[in-house]
Amino acid sequence: MPAYWVARSKINDPVEYKKYTDQVPGIIAKFGGKVLARGGRFEIMEGPDKFQRFVVIEFPTFEQGVACFRSPEYDAAAKFRRQNGVGEVETIMVDAGDATK
Repeated sequence: MPAYWVARSKINDPVEYKKYTDQVPGIIAKFGGKVLARGGRFEIMEGPDKFQRFVVIEFPTFEQGVACFRSPEYDAAAKFRRQNGVGEVETIMVDAGDATK
């Protein structure tokens, strides 16, 4: 059953943040992930407007998505956005569940 990595971010230093985003596609692919949406047009329907970039990545399973996020490769890439306030991110992994309910 597919699972989705959903992230909201605020980029405070685009040059440094790019060091992170340049590495991530290959890491995601290694874990079977497929980017469905990244940085496109959006409209906040409800909630705070703190974030201006949204990402949705599909993984074949919940476990593969979590393994990607917790991998040493992803952790090394994420250090670029975590240091010195380069970016602020909220990330969740959600299982598709039974979407018919």
